[in-house]
Amino acid sequence: MTIALDPRETRSEDERHFALMQALQHVFVEARKNSAHYTQTLDGFDVDRLTSREALAELPVLRKSDLIAAQEAAPPFGGLGTKPADAMARLFLSPGPIAEPQGEDGGDPWRFSRALRAAGFTKGDIAHNCFSYHLTPAGFFFDTAARALGCAVFPGGIGNTEQQALAMRRYGATAYAGTPDFLKTILERAEESGAPVTTIKKAAVGGGPLFPDLRGWYEERGISCLQNYGTADCGLIAYETEAKAGLVLDEDVLVEVVRPGTGDPVADGEVGEVLVTTFDAAYPLIRFATGDLSAVMAGGCPTGRTNTRLKGWMGRADQTTKVKGMFVHPEQVARVAKKHGFGKVRLEVTEDGGKDAMVLICEGDGDTGAVAETLQSETRLKGEVKFVGTGELPNDGKVIDDKRGV
Repeated sequence: MTIALDPRETRSEDERHFALMQALQHVFVEARKNSAHYTQTLDGFDVDRLTSREALAELPVLRKSDLIAAQEAAPPFGGLGTKPADAMARLFLSPGPIAEPQGEDGGDPWRFSRALRAAGFTKGDIAHNCFSYHLTPAGFFFDTAARALGCAVFPGGIGNTEQQALAMRRYGATAYAGTPDFLKTILERAEESGAPVTTIKKAAVGGGPLFPDLRGWYEERGISCLQNYGTADCGLIAYETEAKAGLVLDEDVLVEVVRPGTGDPVADGEVGEVLVTTFDAAYPLIRFATGDLSAVMAGGCPTGRTNTRLKGWMGRADQTTKVKGMFVHPEQVARVAKKHGFGKVRLEVTEDGGKDAMVLICEGDGDTGAVAETLQSETRLKGEVKFVGTGELPNDGKVIDDKRGV
């Protein structure tokens, strides 16, 4: 399968950086002017300085917990929307609960057509969409994207396995969008019934892990299955190509990987939390913390796409845990590290004889007593402090490692 690339996918690093910085400056100005939230949080920042990722890193991080609290205080959008709910095209409510609007009608507002095109979707395909159309926007992500590519779409949604198989046979579906394992469930049920579905040749999957054995199962049946990565808040973030070598970033988002609990970018290859800045005029998100861990891969995609690649989903960044009845957050641990100048730390939580204990492991050297005092001040809990050499902590993005019960 060879996919024709568009010029934006093969831009130079300088061209892409310039375009993203221009988009960032534009969304910054519009958000600060028209959004109550950003009028407050971006006050005092100079838009003319936003010409580099270093300057972007000075802006505040918007965490999902902050977004939920803001929406509860000022429904429905927490002051982030630049126009009222009745001026939006569609309105969704994801678990949290989190309100998510679709600002404009028509087109491909969540940009998933790039992921579907990479997966081989094209005009003439009949796309069977098994993402949910109920409450959350996932179904519309893929529906609008497939339509933008000229595909006919069957809005299958979730569940109803027998009916899904019947529809695939009736319409001769050639492409599938949905969670990685549901297509296998449909195809197996169809085979068991004596009326197999044989027309599906390509699949774009998300919302769960695509394990190698499952991909192999599809390939044995002549189905090319590629992953994509997006969220209800941000739309498409990255997508897999036919090279199956990481996930290439979408051209219309600005992505950072930062140390969990902070807004500080990590070095390429180091695991950290994915932050996304979107440029949606109706509902801009600036440095939105997805809560997902990933890492930047070295080099370019073998397909010729020049944008940055992520290694894929590598766990959750929100490692909040309860110690002796008190919640301990990654942000608290990060503040301890910052105060004492440590680049990388990890709080290990253990249990011995029914009693919780914690030790803060820091890469570098310092005053054990002073660090322990800061740790207690931040968490209101006593803990030990241990120093190790640079690079000795694992590269897995963990800031809090709860070893109880392991």
